Amino acid sequence: MKYTSYERVKMALEHKESDKIPFDLGASVLTGINKHSYIHLRDYLGLPKKEIELCDVMQQLARVDEDVIEKLGVDVRCVDPTPPLENGLAKDVEERGEYYEMNDEWGIGWKMPVKNGHYFDMIKRPLETIDTITDMENYPWPNPVDSGRFTTLKQRADQYVYEDKKAYILGRQYAGIWETALWMSGFEKFFCDMLAEPDYAHALMNKITELKMMYWEKALETVGDNVLIISEADDLATQNSLLCSVDLYKEMVHPYHKKLYSFIKSKAKNKVHIFYHTCGAVKPLIPYLIEEGVDILNPVQVNAEGMDTKLLKKEFGKDMTFWGGGVDTQHVLPFGTPQQVRDEVKRRIEDLAPGGGFIFAGVHNIQSDVSPQNFMAMWETLQEYGIYK
Repeated sequence: MKYTSYERVKMALEHKESDKIPFDLGASVLTGINKHSYIHLRDYLGLPKKEIELCDVMQQLARVDEDVIEKLGVDVRCVDPTPPLENGLAKDVEERGEYYEMNDEWGIGWKMPVKNGHYFDMIKRPLETIDTITDMENYPWPNPVDSGRFTTLKQRADQYVYEDKKAYILGRQYAGIWETALWMSGFEKFFCDMLAEPDYAHALMNKITELKMMYWEKALETVGDNVLIISEADDLATQNSLLCSVDLYKEMVHPYHKKLYSFIKSKAKNKVHIFYHTCGAVKPLIPYLIEEGVDILNPVQVNAEGMDTKLLKKEFGKDMTFWGGGVDTQHVLPFGTPQQVRDEVKRRIEDLAPGGGFIFAGVHNIQSDVSPQNFMAMWETLQEYGIYK
């Protein structure tokens, strides 16, 4: 039996096997493709040359076009908010000497080299010198319910589900609660605040949570009852360990995740699945993510400490859908041979696919050094081995 993309994704989220493993490319800014790799891929596929639209300026991610989605059989689409009407603290990209520079609407500054630049790096942290709760509250925070964000959400959501028969990820306003606090304050300051100034740290985490709750209530109300997946994201770990102890996570991050995800599920008009992104060696925190209400783990960084896909599936596969982990994008996909890519993809499918609960994507975004030959080796292996009997 052949299923629609929407049915295929829904069954995977319900931990059931459909006709084949669902495939995602570009349904979020965490499962996309760098513009340079995308240009080469379009050429390799024999598709017309066109001006590439960016869906994420900071990561230089290409918006995946309809002809690529059709040709590769992509099952999931992206419904991200559109820019707000009020710019607030945002400043457009400007070329300044050897760098492009910009501010986002939170007041965070970013820059990218003009020559051979692949993504923007953070250079300005607006709360770095703020120490009091009053000053933090008085900061000019972005308006999460600015009407500009929601202008085309429902139109796109309805088209993808009802006309194209595809699922979509409803995108967030910004990074996750903890990541936003770290970015706004600077990592060193907020790590210190968590230990030495816990009242301030809690107040900042709560402020960001409240802004997110406002956004998600409006976004869910706007799209209605056809949303399956909403996206949230922090990075909780490095390649080899957690960014903070389990006990500190339980005290400083866990309550706000739980509050937000419970709120989202209470406001949704149907059952929604929380797609949560964290890179790194996050295995010790997976039980807490499940308790918080996270349904989907992305990107499943297979080469990080403790992130063995076979063991992850065995321990958490009943409670968690794995979205990603289809191929190592740090070593194998950019630097391996096509045969090494095929072997890697086959192994990950064998580990993660049985019983559903798996949406195929790379480990994070496809970077600029991935050849179209290796990309297609990945895709072709999915077509061959990603079939449920």
